Amino acid sequence: MAKSAAVKPPKKPLKNRLWDQRYLFLLMLPAVVWVVFICYAPMTGLYMAFTNYSPTTEGYFHDLLGAPFVGLDWFEYFFQNDFVMIMRNTLATSLLTLLFSFPAPILIAIFLNEVRSMRMKKFVQTASYLPYFISWVIAANIFLTFLSGDGVVNDILQFFHFTDEDILFFQKGPYFWWIIAIANTWKVMGYNAIIYLAAISGIDQEQYEAAEVDGANRVQRILHITLPAIRPTICILLILAVGGILNTGFEQQLLMQNDSILNYSDVLDTYAYRYGMKNGMYSYGTAVGLFKSIVSFILVLSANGITKKLNDSALF
Repeated sequence: MAKSAAVKPPKKPLKNRLWDQRYLFLLMLPAVVWVVFICYAPMTGLYMAFTNYSPTTEGYFHDLLGAPFVGLDWFEYFFQNDFVMIMRNTLATSLLTLLFSFPAPILIAIFLNEVRSMRMKKFVQTASYLPYFISWVIAANIFLTFLSGDGVVNDILQFFHFTDEDILFFQKGPYFWWIIAIANTWKVMGYNAIIYLAAISGIDQEQYEAAEVDGANRVQRILHITLPAIRPTICILLILAVGGILNTGFEQQLLMQNDSILNYSDVLDTYAYRYGMKNGMYSYGTAVGLFKSIVSFILVLSANGITKKLNDSALF
């Protein structure tokens, strides 16, 4: 005889199911409140980008809802004035940072994986990710001191006769892009290498042993085992890096820039801060920040789609 199909119990009404899970919802309540009030409630301020907002003593929401609606006027004002200069500085700094900071953690992780001495491995790893925990206030002062007219960098250059006079690095605009890119790379490369080290630690060691038996040298094992194994991790981090290409940083730019090179050091974040907070043009600063967020979102979607078509290692 054929076995009779199992009869599913009748589905409970939604009200009863919610009541059965009431304790789980109570546990979730603090997180929901935090997300709503900390993450989403401040997003009402995005409406400010389409108004001519001016704060008064009547309260934030009263001023926001009562502000004259101007549509896309602030965006047009940005495109017609400083858009080219700000985007040039932002993209130049970001692309240079991506050029240095993206491959550096991969190389560090691979080199650390190949080091046989555990003492040396721990020393290099600790020394490389220690800068991540240093405040940008301290890090900026380190670079300002090293690259000053009487700093150690100028001393080294003059000692090896690369130059006969002091180079004022922070008085030459194009140098600033390279300084920020190097500073960003130095700050995060060791910490980001931890992610790749975690991915490498998950590789089956029998693959290395089999390749070694077949006569593969160290470089061949890296090229044919290590890199293909961590390729999904590389792709995901590349998507995130491309999506954040307009996030060149705020603290390092603000701390190391000066008025003489403002045409080269001013990026989207510092520009929005300078006009929005210091100059009191709140709607204009919000419009610049919203423009950056929209472009970043489009870049994430584009990079994710391209990566998914190429090797199916997409973020979502």
